[in-house]
Amino acid sequence: CLMPSTRPRIAFAKSNICNACNYKNKIKKINYQNRDKELKKILKDNKSKKSKYDCIVPWSGGKDSSYVAYQLKFKYGANPLLVTFSPLIPSKVGEHNRNELIKLGFDHVLVRSNQKISSYLSKRFLIERGNPKAAWDAGINSAPLKIAIEKNIKLIFYAEHGETNYGGKVLSKESEKKRDYEEVIENVIGDDPHNWESSDINLNEISPYLMPSQEELDEFSIEGYYFGYYFPWDIKDNIKYILKNIDFKLHPQGRTVGTFTDFDSLDDYIDDVYYYLQYIKYGFGRAIRDASRHIQLGYLSKKDALEKILKYDGEYPRDSIEKSLRYWNINLEKFNQIIDNHRSSLIWEKDNNCWRHKFLNDLRQKI
Repeated sequence: CLMPSTRPRIAFAKSNICNACNYKNKIKKINYQNRDKELKKILKDNKSKKSKYDCIVPWSGGKDSSYVAYQLKFKYGANPLLVTFSPLIPSKVGEHNRNELIKLGFDHVLVRSNQKISSYLSKRFLIERGNPKAAWDAGINSAPLKIAIEKNIKLIFYAEHGETNYGGKVLSKESEKKRDYEEVIENVIGDDPHNWESSDINLNEISPYLMPSQEELDEFSIEGYYFGYYFPWDIKDNIKYILKNIDFKLHPQGRTVGTFTDFDSLDDYIDDVYYYLQYIKYGFGRAIRDASRHIQLGYLSKKDALEKILKYDGEYPRDSIEKSLRYWNINLEKFNQIIDNHRSSLIWEKDNNCWRHKFLNDLRQKI
């Protein structure tokens, strides 16, 4: 694929092939019929007798989590409870897509934490880490677990395991199939939210972001599985399936800023800025991410992928930046100062007082 070595936790073999591409080659040999039987057995053995619900699906309303929820309910006969940790700046498209699935007979819990604290933490981690969604990452992991304990639901089904599918650091042999919560704290959240307490924010205000302990999860026998383990996970197949079964809206402008696709990460206006900051920090944005996945799945040639990357990657999020600045209560000058603080000299250099992206310019010369 075209994923650079600046992606956090990615690893390359001696042949310079990344662990995501090696994984995609490995799964071609898997007998998915056996895995389907395994999934059916898990659902049968854990059919709830004490709760109305058989499982929880952490659900954004996007194509992947909606695909998981729809399959569990209508193919496998389970009764999932959908749990959403609210987007920071919810979009109209995201709200529409959630409503369309709920109308088919799902129960849904929306967790909306204190918005003053949410905005404070988003701004804090924008400045400190160049990641305005760091606290949100903690919230989306914490909320389903807390609701599982509260409602005595033993199973949680997540979409796919990102560390194996897209290149990362796998801490457990079973991580591809079962949720490893130590791995979540280390790789996804990157921190224990208890550390966020300060003179400006107390532990009670951080509560929505605190994960239950492993001891609590063991006490209630709660286990998380990746639905993508049981099937050849394919983002294009997922969106085709959802478009066929519900009135799912795509990006109203025909593609998402910074990339060539129109079906991913549509529920939060701040996502456009989040991916732009990823481009600033690590040198790759949405287009490189999407193109690499399309290459791995056989939908794009490297030549076509390079053309899309050079056209769209790192595109400035003009339509979302004003909403985000209001959310953080900062001006554009302050925002530009913040993002410049997160530029690495390995990726960026100044040329006539303008920032130049080193390896993308090298790609332009090759194509």
